[in-house]
Amino acid sequence: MLVAKKRDVRIVTIIPARGGSKGIKKKNISLLNGKPLLSYAIEYSLKCPLVKRTIVSTDDLEIADIAKKYGADVPFIRPAEYAQDGTPDYPVFKHAADWLEKYEHKMFDIFVLLRPTSPLRPEGLIEKGHRLLKKYPDANSVRTVALCRQHPYRMFKIKGDFIVPVLNDSIFEPYNIPRQKLPDVYFQTGDLEMTRRKTLLEENSISGKNVLPLIISAADMIDIDEQKDLLSASDRLKNR
Repeated sequence: MLVAKKRDVRIVTIIPARGGSKGIKKKNISLLNGKPLLSYAIEYSLKCPLVKRTIVSTDDLEIADIAKKYGADVPFIRPAEYAQDGTPDYPVFKHAADWLEKYEHKMFDIFVLLRPTSPLRPEGLIEKGHRLLKKYPDANSVRTVALCRQHPYRMFKIKGDFIVPVLNDSIFEPYNIPRQKLPDVYFQTGDLEMTRRKTLLEENSISGKNVLPLIISAADMIDIDEQKDLLSASDRLKNR
C-alpha cells in the first residue's frame, strides 16, 4: 500500500520596508556598519534553511533595488494605501499573501515577520518559532517577548489632579509591593513574529487568540527609531 508523503511546511518571510519614516529619513536603508539596515533582516532570513522565500514588501523603488541586491525577492511594489504612517501589520501581510496566491499561485503555510528595525536578533529564532508551532497545533502564532524593565504594576496615569494605577485588579497597592513578589510581565520585542496561513487569511489576524511566547533577553534586542539607536546598534554589533 502506497502512503502519500507528507510535504514540508512552506515558510515565507515578509520584511516590511516602506519608504516613509519620520525619526530617521529613509530609515530602512540607513547605513549600519557600512550596510543598509534592511540587509540584516534579509541575511537573517536567507540563512535559515526552513525559509522557502524571502520577500521585501515596499512602496519605494530605491528600497526595492537594494533589497534585490542583498538577495531578497521583490515580486510587487506595495500599494500606497498599505504604506501610510498608521498602517498596521495585518493589511501589509494580507496583501502579500493574496498577491502570491493570486498571481504566482503560491500558497505558504507559515508567514514570518522580520522588521528591518531589529538588527540584533539572536540566532535561530525562526527555527525555534517553527518548533513551537509544531509542538502546539492549536496555537495561532509566535512572537518574541522579553521581561519588562519597568513593571506595569508600577505605572500610573494622571486623572484630574492625581495619579492612578494603569492596572487595577485584585492585587492591593501593587506599586508598594517588592518587585520580586510581582508576577512576571513581558513586552513584545519586534524581533520575530510567525503566523499560520489560516490565522492570516481565515481569521483576519496576524496574531490570533493563542499566541506562543518566544522569550529572549532584553539585552539582545533593539528597536531602531532614532539616530542614537543606530549608534548603539553599531557598537553592540562590533562587540559581538
